[in-house]
Amino acid sequence: MIKISVIGFGNVGQHLASAFEENDRIELVQVFSRSGKVADVAFSHKLIDNLDDLATADVYVISVSDKSVSEVSQKLPFSGRLVVHTAGSMGMDVLDAKNRKGVFYPLQTFSKSKSVDFSSVPLCLEAENGSDLELLEKIAKSISKSVYRIDSTQRKALHISAVFASNFTNHMYAIGNDICEEHRIPFEILQPLILETANKILALPPRQAQTGPAIRHDQNTIDAHLALLSAANQKNIYQLLTHSIQNEREKL
Repeated sequence: MIKISVIGFGNVGQHLASAFEENDRIELVQVFSRSGKVADVAFSHKLIDNLDDLATADVYVISVSDKSVSEVSQKLPFSGRLVVHTAGSMGMDVLDAKNRKGVFYPLQTFSKSKSVDFSSVPLCLEAENGSDLELLEKIAKSISKSVYRIDSTQRKALHISAVFASNFTNHMYAIGNDICEEHRIPFEILQPLILETANKILALPPRQAQTGPAIRHDQNTIDAHLALLSAANQKNIYQLLTHSIQNEREKL
């Protein structure tokens, strides 16, 4: 069995640790939690709060905030072992050179209160040498059906793409929810539309799937929408996205 320790107990770390714990080809050795709190998880007895207590493992997965990755890697009380991080926007070079370096980046949005099926989560891998990359692939393929070799430059671009496709999109949902609440409309009315829009790009390129008043250049509807919006920020975002959609269409 491949022995893995997870360093960090945030959204990503907790989900990764759960996926490893449930896999019969992996032994979850330990999980470092800075707070030291015992969580209501199946592996709570494996939680530690001191990096000096880390036992021997084949791979150490650092899953902390981006700004803390370098600091944590420097504090590891060993050398010559395989240490990887899960950050999408950072290269391998942030890891301390005393250990072998790699990246194990799950491309998904994680919340502690929402379970995730890791079998469908794309895992993006990178390592300094071929044998370590093969080991990471073996681990990744044991928990996911979607595994990619992605270098640091590609991963940064992928992370930006994910921010647009997920984080910014979710912010649009929040604005839509605010507008619904302002006009006493239940937000769930929009949920079938949201799901259909997401499903549509499984069959069509996003540009071909685009609909709405912006792409139709329906200025009467656009003006009516702007007049209805009460918040200046909402108006600015609406106008910015409308112009962006129209400019993209003109390039085709």
